[in-house]
Amino acid sequence: MIVSDGSTRTEEEIRSSWRDMHVKPLWEIKMGPGATPPQRVGQWKWSAMEPLIMEALKLTSPDIVERRVLSLIDPSGAEGDFQTTTNLNAALQILRPGEAARAHRHPMNALRFVLSGNGAVTRVDGKTALMMEGDLVTTPGWAWHEHWHEGNEPIVWLDVLDVHLHLHLGTFRPNDPGPPHDVPAYPPEEAFASANVVPDMTSGPHSPIFRYPAADAVAALRHAPPSRDGSRRVRYVNPLTGGPIMSMLDSYLVELDAGMHTIPFRTSANAICAIVSGRGATQIDDLTLDWEPRDIFSLPHDMTIRHHAEEPSRMFVTTDREVYRRLGLLTEIFGAS
Repeated sequence: MIVSDGSTRTEEEIRSSWRDMHVKPLWEIKMGPGATPPQRVGQWKWSAMEPLIMEALKLTSPDIVERRVLSLIDPSGAEGDFQTTTNLNAALQILRPGEAARAHRHPMNALRFVLSGNGAVTRVDGKTALMMEGDLVTTPGWAWHEHWHEGNEPIVWLDVLDVHLHLHLGTFRPNDPGPPHDVPAYPPEEAFASANVVPDMTSGPHSPIFRYPAADAVAALRHAPPSRDGSRRVRYVNPLTGGPIMSMLDSYLVELDAGMHTIPFRTSANAICAIVSGRGATQIDDLTLDWEPRDIFSLPHDMTIRHHAEEPSRMFVTTDREVYRRLGLLTEIFGAS
């Protein structure tokens, strides 16, 4: 009820004035966890996705659509939504031998983790990066990038971008088409061959290395101590800072021994997981997902996570953890129930 102060206007007239002025009373605004629908975990089994990938190869080409990409959508999203989690957009990008995806750039950070196939090439700000199964290739925000495929069979990689973070912040911009110009100069990869000796140069917001070979990450895993959840994990880093490869995307390779159950873990950050090898299951709150190589699933924020490996297993994980950390909003609880 409106408390009268002598005004002769009715409540509906007052509310009409609020609507005209785009005003809403705070006491009627619903805030808190119930203000938006909860996210659901998404899972994309390779056994189900592979036929769809083959059909997409027949349906169109990069000459027509620029990028042949199948986006992986949050199952709880509304019609027209295309995010995978709150801030992360995951997709599968596909090239057949001889195809090319022309150069462009955009403010969003993106990474490519090769799931199947070998022999594609990505050029990032003038530096070429071979794409082999298990490799991680980055294309930081506003870096020029293009892809072409020199292999003998189709190649499929996982794309992860921070598109929805930019949409939330108002920094999203359409793609800037090539040809590339104003390309910065970077030292060759050989300049970073030693982890303890790097060029004397100013560090920018992202790593000066754009390709992280699978063999290097696997070799590092062999000597990694157990992490806080009991798994072994290595982080893909900017060699100049030891921090994340890009300012808003952080990536890890995780290894689980056969029979291992990790310690339950809960975090305010979101993640996307791709199974590299092995078989097992992940419990996310009350949901259990069985997985095998090339399966992909999402880990929305504030859910309790526990992995179990039936055999020696590895998974690639990318997360927006760094965004929450820098904003002072990161929570990580081990032993959560």
